Amino acid sequence: MTTTTAEANNRAVERGHYRRPTAAERSAGGRAKETPGGRVSVAVYAEDLILRTGVEHQIRPRPEIELIADAEADRAQVSLVVVDMVDERTVQLLQRLQRNTTTRTGLVVGFFESGALQTMIECGVAAVLRRGEADQDSLVHLVTAMANGEGVLPGDLLGKLLDHVSSLQRTVLDPRGLSLSTLTTREAEMIRLVSEGYGTAEIAQKTSYSERTVKNVLHEVVTRLELRNRAHAVGYTMRHGLI
Repeated sequence: MTTTTAEANNRAVERGHYRRPTAAERSAGGRAKETPGGRVSVAVYAEDLILRTGVEHQIRPRPEIELIADAEADRAQVSLVVVDMVDERTVQLLQRLQRNTTTRTGLVVGFFESGALQTMIECGVAAVLRRGEADQDSLVHLVTAMANGEGVLPGDLLGKLLDHVSSLQRTVLDPRGLSLSTLTTREAEMIRLVSEGYGTAEIAQKTSYSERTVKNVLHEVVTRLELRNRAHAVGYTMRHGLI
């Protein structure tokens, strides 16, 4: 069914999309079209027309990019959010975009407070670029990296993210015997010992658990991960970087 300009505008407002319909959208009546092969479809969200125009002016000429009209924004591979800072309005927009699991979200931001890092993670942001560094090549790199399933962060934010994860492991997970992987700390240690050739009795001695506990723990790992035996568990956990 053809989408009218008014309907497109209503959808834009509901989704926090602060753009006017483009001329192409008005002439096409909002009909969907296929993305040409090899190009990344991008929807730009900005808090004012100047920010939006600036970003679109940068990436529009590039053959790697297909800019998506408002009425088709839900089919974009990448949503690019351009703001001065991460405030409550931005968070609401990021949360709405997060519901579309087929689209990855990148953030181009003027000022990034350290406290916004946790918010960014919770909202599923896959990449961040500071506006002062947002030239044409950087924007295209950001978009294509996200389309390839990669994440992009400025070096200082990456460092803060790693510190945040390390702190989470030390202060929250370690005291509970948990880890960020699918294995608990105890499970990972026992699988590592199996990989080094130790038997049940030796693992029990090294970990100060009973042989019965060792057998139960290893059986739980094999069962939970739907593996065949201990050897399969060792191979699986090594391939996935769990030990």
